[in-house]
Amino acid sequence: MDPLSECPGTTAQVPEAAQAPPAPTPPPTPGRRRVLAGLGIAAASPFVLGAGRTRPREAPVAAGGPTGRATLLRNAALVLTMDPALGDGPLGTVEGADVLMRDGAVTAVGRRLGVPAGTRVIDVSDRLLMPGFVDVHTHLWQSSMRGGCSGRDLFGWLAACNRPTFSRISPTDMYRFVRLAALDSVQSGVTTLVDWVDALPYDTTTQYVRALADTGVRFSYAMFQAEAQADLLSRVKKELIDPLPLASAQIATHAARAIEGLNRIHWEIAQDLGLMLNSHVLERVEQRADDPLSVLTGIGAFGPRLLMNHAIHLTDDEISAIAAHDVRAAHCPLSNMRLASGVMRLPDLGRRGVKVGLGQDGGTNDSSDFFALMKSAIGLQRAHSLDASVFPQVQDVLRAATMGGAEAIGMADRVGSLTPGKRADVLVLDPGTLNFAPRFDRIAQIVFNGRPENVEAVFVDGRPLKLGGRLVDVDTARVVREAEAAATRLRATAPAERRA
Repeated sequence: MDPLSECPGTTAQVPEAAQAPPAPTPPPTPGRRRVLAGLGIAAASPFVLGAGRTRPREAPVAAGGPTGRATLLRNAALVLTMDPALGDGPLGTVEGADVLMRDGAVTAVGRRLGVPAGTRVIDVSDRLLMPGFVDVHTHLWQSSMRGGCSGRDLFGWLAACNRPTFSRISPTDMYRFVRLAALDSVQSGVTTLVDWVDALPYDTTTQYVRALADTGVRFSYAMFQAEAQADLLSRVKKELIDPLPLASAQIATHAARAIEGLNRIHWEIAQDLGLMLNSHVLERVEQRADDPLSVLTGIGAFGPRLLMNHAIHLTDDEISAIAAHDVRAAHCPLSNMRLASGVMRLPDLGRRGVKVGLGQDGGTNDSSDFFALMKSAIGLQRAHSLDASVFPQVQDVLRAATMGGAEAIGMADRVGSLTPGKRADVLVLDPGTLNFAPRFDRIAQIVFNGRPENVEAVFVDGRPLKLGGRLVDVDTARVVREAEAAATRLRATAPAERRA
């Protein structure tokens, strides 16, 4: 949804200097950590994911692990590599295959791979493997108002929920809301996300980035600032983003004629720092008055380093220009439906080869469910066109959720497929569940039957963030409890007319 930056300078943060930064969620008890570290790692004693299903076994993998140690995911029923050169068909499918990971990268994909000495082996028989989901547009802090303003369109939601909430979140509570939403994304299979964040003071930004880093997800921090604080953009990148191996940055803006000067400043900073420019564009038809595409063209940003979010109300000529200049786009179907924003012309963009990824768009996606996002991306076009053959089809949304998203944000050389040499961001899906079984068309079932609970394991950079259906080393009850307390504080400071 459109950010607060429609009105730059209206997002002043209320500091909470008297409140100490939140303590990190505590690690598991020493007994559990000793068990994890002491379990066998030899090929002769592989861990079986979901053994018994009703009571998953702990994994023989502690978070992290020594450099150089390999992990072999053994004997998957089906691997979707998302690399047509590595498997059959456009999704690169391989049956009965293994995936070997070392030093955070995919080393090999194939049947009956050799097992290097000291390799930890995880038996993934009957499971489905694929690259992690790439969420190209979200606002994680909006977990603070889940379900809010449910009867409003975009403009009503911005006025009644978004703006008054954002401006009152303390640095400490920002950490709690972002961590809650980031963990929810990870458990649903998101391994890379782009978080569009409006203007924040440096201390709050520190807590925001820390929450993302503590989660272990790969992320790009798309940061907005008004002109007076524009120097913070390079400072945040240098001091907070660059030291984190899983982090990158983008420059966020909101293209509009009224703030064309600020858009130009943002693009100049993006060029200086070698970053993408990330802008909301034509989410509602009324925003045609902002003349956003002409602004972006006029400042010289129209090209492959521009990511446009929503881009719903485009003309034929604009779609042609986007394709000709290799501009990228983020499609957020669940949010667009929720806010009555319209239907993206996804079939027209697809025909022109525009690189489009899927985005959850924060609070108005309502939950972190990438399967629902894929299903709605298909269903929305079919309902609109009355044509079941319309783009996208199953293979199209699976690609948009992975490799397509990576292409859209300029990270296709690192993530999006299980091509050897890329980073080891991998999902293990369990199809042996009430919502997924019985087997009919496994690939279609990922999209139409899948739910976050089918995500049995998540690896980011080869490190397990979810195993046996549970987040690793996360006290979820505490994360929820701290977010609830933060929300209670937020409601207590709301104007009286907004508390109802």
